[in-house]
Amino acid sequence: MTLIGDAGPAALAERLSTTGVTLDYGSVTLEVRSRSAWLARQMASVYARFPLPDPVAFSDIHVRLEPSTFWRRPLRPQVALVCDGEQQFYPFPADTALPLMEWGTNWLIGQRLHHLLLFHAGCVARDGWGMLLPATPGSGKSTLTAALAHHGWRLLSDEFGVLDPEAGQLRAMIKPIALKNQAIDVIRDYAPAALIGPTFPKTRKGDVAHAGPNDEAVQYRGQGAWPAFVVLPKWTAGRSLSLEPIDDETMFRALAFNSFNYSVLGETGFDAVVQLVRRCRGYQLEYGRLEDAKAAMNDLWASLPPAPGLADGKV
Repeated sequence: MTLIGDAGPAALAERLSTTGVTLDYGSVTLEVRSRSAWLARQMASVYARFPLPDPVAFSDIHVRLEPSTFWRRPLRPQVALVCDGEQQFYPFPADTALPLMEWGTNWLIGQRLHHLLLFHAGCVARDGWGMLLPATPGSGKSTLTAALAHHGWRLLSDEFGVLDPEAGQLRAMIKPIALKNQAIDVIRDYAPAALIGPTFPKTRKGDVAHAGPNDEAVQYRGQGAWPAFVVLPKWTAGRSLSLEPIDDETMFRALAFNSFNYSVLGETGFDAVVQLVRRCRGYQLEYGRLEDAKAAMNDLWASLPPAPGLADGKV
């Protein structure tokens, strides 16, 4: 199957403007249509490892990015995101189509995927075991997730830690990782092979660039992982490494209150978080150097037995 990166921006623009492009994130599929040349170029840079499949009959979410009819359009071209015939959010400048698509679809996913429990957390896996990194904005969650995903761990998600309550497994939602401000150059230096797209300056979150999932993350997006750790990360400049266990109550709060749909799922959400707390070891991680944090996470992984289900390919 042709990859988006091999097809190039011209072929991607043709598909976006006609039959649309379906992106399989693992837990959800998204169909995107657009006549924006900006979007085609920007998507080609961060979705390069994704397949460019033939048109499919069904996708979970359908969006279009269209020129806006907002009154400022003649002065500064804008683009709007439309889902199910309704415009979502205010328009963005036309040359920031990718951030609109990423933030807009994140919001739609959080509103619609209520058969799964969605945490605001990074999530990575290694040899069948998964680690959740729930955190508030500014904690360095995305930076640490991106660093681990390019140094021995498989990316499951940055924005969404996805738990299948029925199976008890973590699932993939491999959207590009949104890096902000100084984290952009940090990951460029720390992971030179990362697919980092253009930098969008002066968004409402500062300067933003997206790191696309690598080959491994895309190839194994259908594989889950057994939850083993919940780590609460906090980056502070100059901070020496500290990795301390947390109690069950702290872990429960960190998961339940960093969730997009915990309250929507009601009893199912409560039971799922309780089981997650019972199954996982929890830690508070504070660090100032990515290399120290990576070493600490590798030590945690090394303490685990072989994950169940690896031999028969279930995980």
